[in-house]
Amino acid sequence: MHHIKAVITKQNGKKNLGRGFSPTELKNAGLNKQQAKQIGIRLDIKRKSAHEENIATLKAHAEKAKAQAKPKIPKVEPQPKKKLKVRKLTASS
Repeated sequence: MHHIKAVITKQNGKKNLGRGFSPTELKNAGLNKQQAKQIGIRLDIKRKSAHEENIATLKAHAEKAKAQAKPKIPKVEPQPKKKLKVRKLTASS
């Protein structure tokens, strides 16, 4: 999956691409750091603000990533080993 970047709105109304999403935005979207890393979401720990459009983007991206996730393969338990039959050697002359 591609990395997505946060959109940051400046005071003058211009929008820039940020380095990543703030921890508050991740928390509000229902994700933690480990889940974000697995999905490919960047985290910017310096940011403190939370923008609603970024939270909506995170939620949408998380839903899409969960839908595309590979199903887990069930673990196969090892089968017990079969005992080998040992043939006795006979002395033949």
